[in-house]
Amino acid sequence: MKNKVWINLVMAILVAGLFLTVSCAKKTVVTDATTIEDQAKTKLEADAKAAADAEAERIAQQNLEDKMANEKAQKEAQITAAKNRFVNQDIHFEYDSSELTSMAKTGLKEKAAWLRANPSRIVSIQGHCDERGTTEYNLALGDRRANTVKVYMVNLGIPASRLKTISYGEEMPLDFASSESAYRKNRRAHFAID
Repeated sequence: MKNKVWINLVMAILVAGLFLTVSCAKKTVVTDATTIEDQAKTKLEADAKAAADAEAERIAQQNLEDKMANEKAQKEAQITAAKNRFVNQDIHFEYDSSELTSMAKTGLKEKAAWLRANPSRIVSIQGHCDERGTTEYNLALGDRRANTVKVYMVNLGIPASRLKTISYGEEMPLDFASSESAYRKNRRAHFAID
């Protein structure tokens, strides 16, 4: 019986200690105000993050649009420069000749490459001469020059249907002076985009 009393006594002490431990623990009091403040703070943080993410996305989109616009402008500038080179670089001939020089052939290869890159373009090849010789002779010489260029371009793979020829003879000089320098400039085949 003594053992029973001791066991009951130990049990009573343990139960009392357990109650004391539980009742002495610090309790966190949760109120509705604390919960609302935490929710508001969390919502503000989420809204701020969403706004920052949206701004970052807008900036990234603007940078992409700016980059694309810049690339487009550069490409258009390159296209314009290539077109200007095509139109402004004439094919020159020697005096009283319609034969192509090696420099003329190089220039025509560049023009053929431009025409291949722009398959919808049709061009006129204009034959020009300097002022020496009769009007009739210069018209015939200009015609031979334009046709020589056309044949060479066709041999480079450009369809003849995309190439027209016309002779202006001495009627449309680049340089109106009567000098060898002016004559050299005026003996040419000029390309015009139709």
